[in-house]
Amino acid sequence: MRAVTYSETGHSSVLRLVDRDRPEPGEGEVRVRLVRAGVNPTDWKFRANGMNGPYDEVAPGQDGAGVIDAVGPGVAGFAEGDRVWVLLAQSGRWLGTAAEHTVQPVERVVHLPVGASYDLGASLGVPAVTAHRALTAGEDVTRLSPGAMSGMTVLVAGGAGAVGNAAIQLARWAGATVLTTISSDEKAALAVAAGAHQSVNYRVGDPVEAIRTLCPEGVDLVVEVALAQNLALDVEVLRNRGTIAYYADNGGSEATVPVRGTFAKNLRLQGLLLYTLGADLLEAATLDVNAAVSNGALRVGDDAGVPLHHFPLEDLAGAHDAVEQGAVGKVLVDVSEE
Repeated sequence: MRAVTYSETGHSSVLRLVDRDRPEPGEGEVRVRLVRAGVNPTDWKFRANGMNGPYDEVAPGQDGAGVIDAVGPGVAGFAEGDRVWVLLAQSGRWLGTAAEHTVQPVERVVHLPVGASYDLGASLGVPAVTAHRALTAGEDVTRLSPGAMSGMTVLVAGGAGAVGNAAIQLARWAGATVLTTISSDEKAALAVAAGAHQSVNYRVGDPVEAIRTLCPEGVDLVVEVALAQNLALDVEVLRNRGTIAYYADNGGSEATVPVRGTFAKNLRLQGLLLYTLGADLLEAATLDVNAAVSNGALRVGDDAGVPLHHFPLEDLAGAHDAVEQGAVGKVLVDVSEE
């Protein structure tokens, strides 16, 4: 099978197109013939920083979608020919989704709902599951469904990013009022296409005043991508017993906590990372994400505020570079024919 791998970390130039034996599934595993793979910031960061475990060779990629073409012993609920999406494919393994086939434990494989495209399936894992955990990290909501967040207001920082976009779509589906901070009119248009009710350009005027004007009683939850930069703002605009759910260290690796401001409002700061979420939270997320997909509430493409950028497998380096350079929308790799 064709795969793109690296045996040393560093710049995207370390990626090589190679031919490897097609893997066979073991106990509790299935083999997926990948059609599409999604590229996320975690992929190039793993490649650049060497966070890959004890492997001499790594085929990167956590997200993908395709068709099961082999089933290992002890597998129930999946069969050859099933359309699926995968998540955390390269976590603790050498073979991710930058290959024509990947073998995965069934816990990392999810049925792709009827009518959902492989483009959408490959876009779900990291962004949608991260967004789900962020939206359920407070004390009010543990699962997402239509009406689960009715009466709540969610502020999504960086609403034009992949996780931000998924958070907007999922929160809107669950009945929340969704505000988002953005840095340009172009990104505001993308966030509104995703379903945001209002956007605030944090580079124009006073964003705290703008958010307070839109939500005088305070927002219930902040989905935060840049805690170091935005913590003071978040504390100002949150209601009593609100939550900041943060999933990245954009803008700085350390944040200064306004101690009195956080305890006076009984605020909760909830960090989250997919790799350590645990099986219970991952299962809840995949169930709710699939329900949203089936209801047409999670989408990709220009009309959903998620422009798609396709790269062939042999140009995985270009796909990694595009994500690292901040491509707006979703970067996908065309692995094989549908």
